[in-house]
Amino acid sequence: MKALDRKLLRDLWHMRGQALAIALVLMCGVATFIMFLATLHALRATQLSYYQQYRFADLFVSLKRAPESVAARVRAIDGVARAQTRVVAQVRLTMPGFGEPVMGLMVSAPQPGADTLNALYLSSGRLPDPLRADEVVASKPFAEAHALRLGDAFTALLNGRSQRLRLVGTALSPEFIEQMRPGAATPDFKRFGVLWMARRALSQAYDMHGAFNDIAFALAPGADSAAVIARIDQLLAPYGGLGAYTRDDQRSHRFLSQELSQLGTLATLFPAIFLGVAAFLLHVVIGRLVATQREQVATLKAFGYSNGALMWHYLKLVALIALAGIAGGTLLGAWLGAGLAGVYREFYHFPYLDFTLPPATVAGAAAISLLAAAGGTALAIRRTAALRPAEAMRPEAPARYRVSWVERLGARRLLSQPARMIFRHIGRERWHSLLTVLGVALAGGIILTSLFQRDTVGYMLDVQFRNAQRDDLALQFTEPTSGRARYELAALPGVRHVEVFRAVPVRLRFGARSYRTAIRGIENGGRLQRLLDADLRQITLPADGILLTDFLAGMLGVRRGDTLQVEVLEGRRPLRNVVVAGVVREYIGVSGYMELRALNALMREGPSLSGAWLAIDRAALPELYRRLARMPRVAGMAQREQEIVNFNRMMEQTMLFFSTIATAFAVIIAFGVIYNSARIALTERGHELASLRVLGFTRAEIAYILLGELGLLTLLALPTGILIGRVMCHYIASALQNDLYRVPVILETRTYAFAVAVVVAAAILSGLAVRRRLDQLDLVAVLKTAE
Repeated sequence: MKALDRKLLRDLWHMRGQALAIALVLMCGVATFIMFLATLHALRATQLSYYQQYRFADLFVSLKRAPESVAARVRAIDGVARAQTRVVAQVRLTMPGFGEPVMGLMVSAPQPGADTLNALYLSSGRLPDPLRADEVVASKPFAEAHALRLGDAFTALLNGRSQRLRLVGTALSPEFIEQMRPGAATPDFKRFGVLWMARRALSQAYDMHGAFNDIAFALAPGADSAAVIARIDQLLAPYGGLGAYTRDDQRSHRFLSQELSQLGTLATLFPAIFLGVAAFLLHVVIGRLVATQREQVATLKAFGYSNGALMWHYLKLVALIALAGIAGGTLLGAWLGAGLAGVYREFYHFPYLDFTLPPATVAGAAAISLLAAAGGTALAIRRTAALRPAEAMRPEAPARYRVSWVERLGARRLLSQPARMIFRHIGRERWHSLLTVLGVALAGGIILTSLFQRDTVGYMLDVQFRNAQRDDLALQFTEPTSGRARYELAALPGVRHVEVFRAVPVRLRFGARSYRTAIRGIENGGRLQRLLDADLRQITLPADGILLTDFLAGMLGVRRGDTLQVEVLEGRRPLRNVVVAGVVREYIGVSGYMELRALNALMREGPSLSGAWLAIDRAALPELYRRLARMPRVAGMAQREQEIVNFNRMMEQTMLFFSTIATAFAVIIAFGVIYNSARIALTERGHELASLRVLGFTRAEIAYILLGELGLLTLLALPTGILIGRVMCHYIASALQNDLYRVPVILETRTYAFAVAVVVAAAILSGLAVRRRLDQLDLVAVLKTAE
């Protein structure tokens, strides 16, 4: 073995604690990189394969009713490769053993065939018999939520008529990877499900024999989707067409795409933070190691070792530490990635999800880690080449200490001699002290970034479901209904208060920008549904004009006073112009708001309602459910408390899963940073501290000098870490914004307390480890050498 290789192994053994701490930090970065990217690769590959294999449509459009003969004209449009008509209806279900109302989306079952769009993946059973009116296939998560087995029966309200249905199969569809009730923010498989019924039976129930009310399209390669949509809308406008839209606007695909996009953002941010900290640690450790080995380097140069050989020696030292972190991070990342992929599979209900560890991902993680490690130590290695043998073999000039600024302020008489040494050493080693403060601050900041999502979820939940939405029960009508419905609802048993709303599907246009959403008309001064500003104060709706959520206003590029073009996507689809009266702050979804009478006037209709919010007496809820079930115009119901439960469950399955992992990694990084700072300080000052012991200082006094400095620097790092953490949280929040939900930066007192406690605990544990080494100092040996 070469002499330099023996020195390398000895150095590694001597700094084994520091090397292990750095390797753990690198392991955290590599593990997050692999976990996210491998999961993202598996999800995107599964999504693409599933879409292709089961022929997910490119365009969609719903309408009131059109004869089947219109389908031939639609199929003849240039750019349309296939067009599949179907019947779709919202239904109410009565499930055995479940007393709450259940809403379903009934879709005519696609026929088996190579050209069938949105084909079903049958998990069990078979498709409905085309000649049977009582057979259905249910979405797999809905059937599992109700513990349904093949042959089980339940009741559906089809077009006002009760129909007994029998389950003959369970299935998944690329069209409904995400399954949520219209208007809901979270999935609830017990209270909403997708079902497929034979086309003939469903058509008869809704008077659609020889007709359809929904079409799915496959586009020809290279087709202009905008031109195809314009032609489709023109053809279907006389039949109540609600406007065609692309796959990008299809709810399930949009939700999944946004989630994958956010996963990609996290896959970039957190590994970059972790690997950046590891590079910083390596820079400090190797830089100070070279400084303490200046006489060894000089001796090696005097014996003929070249600069290149010495630089390669230190690079190998760094590479061995990095490779240990890469190996551990790869194994840990693969394990965590498989767990995260399983979470997403259960949440989105893919029929399959093959998680593999792509070699390119492992190679990328290794390359980035090695580059970060080499980059972090480049400056230190350059110093090795700059050392001249004759100069390096001379001992460094004795340190010159000056009166510190703390003493100049008049605290000299109050400070003991060891305390004055602490302040004078910090003042002399400003750069090293600053690096220590920065390293500890980064550790604290990372802890904040890992926990702020937990605080954010709680805040979003509180704002959305306790401050803005205060209803007990939300009702959705099958179609716009007369204002008299308010009084019918108010007369129901257990109803204490009623507020109503009108929801109009629209496409908003401003210049070249457009967005498909809904305008909701609500009443001013409502108690159950309130619009809030940034300070959570209730907003009064203007008598005229529209309020937009702040994110939607930003997407459209509009300001107060601008005029929007509103294309209504129901009825006769009129075009209207409306002035933007202001913006409101919302964290979930995007939409426009108008005063109820103003929206009715914009639509040129009488008092018309789309739904209602109820405040109810809980004791009367079962009877209220029974009465509402007999109202055919009530298409669906949602209980606010259940929405809160669903929201929490969704966040626990996705965001908080990672938050827990990131917190654990952040704790490891905090300990790694502080332990390294303590060990480096001991290495640098071992000769000095041993000298003080010889001069009569006690072990407690020299421990106070070393650990007191570490404690003071840790104390200075705490506010800096909080500032760094807040900056990183704001950056992450801005990167995660989308039209489904926005993430505010909310950090609770307990989060700050936890971050401070972890940093302090890491400092105490590191101090105890260093104190043990101080107590074991061999004074004679230490005085003979500077190591």
